[in-house]
Amino acid sequence: MNVVAFVVIAFMLTAYVMLDGYDLGVAAIAPFVAKSDEERAAAMASIGPFWNGNEVWLIAAGGALFALFPEAYASSFSGFYLPLMVVLWLLMFRGIAMELRGHLQSELWHSFWDAAFTVSSVLLIVVFGVALGNLVRGLPLDANGYFQGTFAYLLNPYALLVGLFAIAALSMHGATWLGWAARGPVAARGQALAHRLWWPVLALYVLVSGMTFLVREMPAVASGLLLMPVVSLAALAACWFFARSGAPRRAFAASSVFVASLVATAAWTMFPYLLPSYPAGHGGLSIYATAPSPVALISALVVTIVGVAIVVLYATFVLGKMLPKMRAGE
Repeated sequence: MNVVAFVVIAFMLTAYVMLDGYDLGVAAIAPFVAKSDEERAAAMASIGPFWNGNEVWLIAAGGALFALFPEAYASSFSGFYLPLMVVLWLLMFRGIAMELRGHLQSELWHSFWDAAFTVSSVLLIVVFGVALGNLVRGLPLDANGYFQGTFAYLLNPYALLVGLFAIAALSMHGATWLGWAARGPVAARGQALAHRLWWPVLALYVLVSGMTFLVREMPAVASGLLLMPVVSLAALAACWFFARSGAPRRAFAASSVFVASLVATAAWTMFPYLLPSYPAGHGGLSIYATAPSPVALISALVVTIVGVAIVVLYATFVLGKMLPKMRAGE
């Protein structure tokens, strides 16, 4: 049951990065693909029906962590109080920008909230990327599993490199979304930008992969990890091919697989730890030490799986209903 619970949380976080990743990416690239106020509005409209639903996965993952691994939840939320507050403020500011932009018909008003939307989204990508980099690298934990470092400790070169890679990867992901979901010049520029971003993403992927082998020991399940780069590179190659050949829906699908494979690889690398210690490979808070009693774990797991199934069905329904209307210009 502990392994199943770990997989469920990993699935929820993967879904969050894959889904909210494209609208974060759209915000990051909006200044480059939307040249006028109307085009910026069109770029934001392409994610309008979906962005707040995508963020549900992050909230649900936090709730699942509390229910399934309460000790890891307590350690992470107490040790990373400042970064978590930063994330919450950025999420709120991003939502405020989306909602307030259209309240006044003023180009200056629109430009301010467009800039706020882009800046808050880029900073969110960096924070999430740095957080993931630190989890893979490992954290300085005391005997009770509490974080003993500082905020400055989290800004180490490896984590910042992962943050840079996250910006490139999610920008490409957002560009493929615009190529599929938007219309007119915004869609055309999105497709072109996705193709141009492919080479930086590939270079950073290779660099981050090499650095990962230097900063941590591979776990006992490392043999399974050999399959993940194959999946990632195949998806990345497919994204390049479809973006170049003018197949935006398939390019977005390939980009989604690429992004999902990155998060899955990170989770597999960390297993069985939720908060690995530094240096990585030398202990931490594991899924076995931080779980509640077996009865509580099974009960929480059943509720979580049912909730995940409902969210998947709802998200599929909304995408199927809203995207055709958006593409038709309704």
